[in-house]
Amino acid sequence: MSTQHIALARSLPPRLIRFFAKYPPPALLPNKPTTASIPTATPLVASTTSSPESTITTSDPSTSSAPSSVTPDLPYPNPFLPRKNFVTGKWWGPVYGLRKQADLVKLATKHGVVDLLPYTIKKPGEKENRRIERGLQVKGTGVGERVKGKKWERTMKGRLEKRKQAMLDMPALIQEWKQKGHGRGWKKWPSGKKS
Repeated sequence: MSTQHIALARSLPPRLIRFFAKYPPPALLPNKPTTASIPTATPLVASTTSSPESTITTSDPSTSSAPSSVTPDLPYPNPFLPRKNFVTGKWWGPVYGLRKQADLVKLATKHGVVDLLPYTIKKPGEKENRRIERGLQVKGTGVGERVKGKKWERTMKGRLEKRKQAMLDMPALIQEWKQKGHGRGWKKWPSGKKS
């Protein structure tokens, strides 16, 4: 390790030092684990005397909410994501909740080591990436979609066109009304009702 890394580590606050001691960044590990040595999403056989921690495996990147391109192979489960116990089928929540994740990311951003943290939705720019990927999630705001709206809103354009056409035809209608003796012999009433 270079002296620059040692000086950087000494300048970090104790909270980040404790986090990196418990969950070291994969880039700084001496021998990077291969994908064969990382436990995958296969069920483990648990004995009656084994502890619950021994039956927990890391979540499969394809089943987690994190994209596989941003989730590096970690030798430990990501503390920011939930994990599934494949023996019991139950989920364990993340070690750090969203508030603590946000605090750690703020500290890491302040000290310039945010890239060393595991994947979390609280990292800078991650919210915008998810917004681009998933859209606004409001029905009708996507590409090629329309908001349904109320019936009067959907039919307003047709009604306005009908009124406009009626106003354009009004002088001829008035002339016809006067010629027929003010309604005598009138077959078509302006309101659309038949006599």
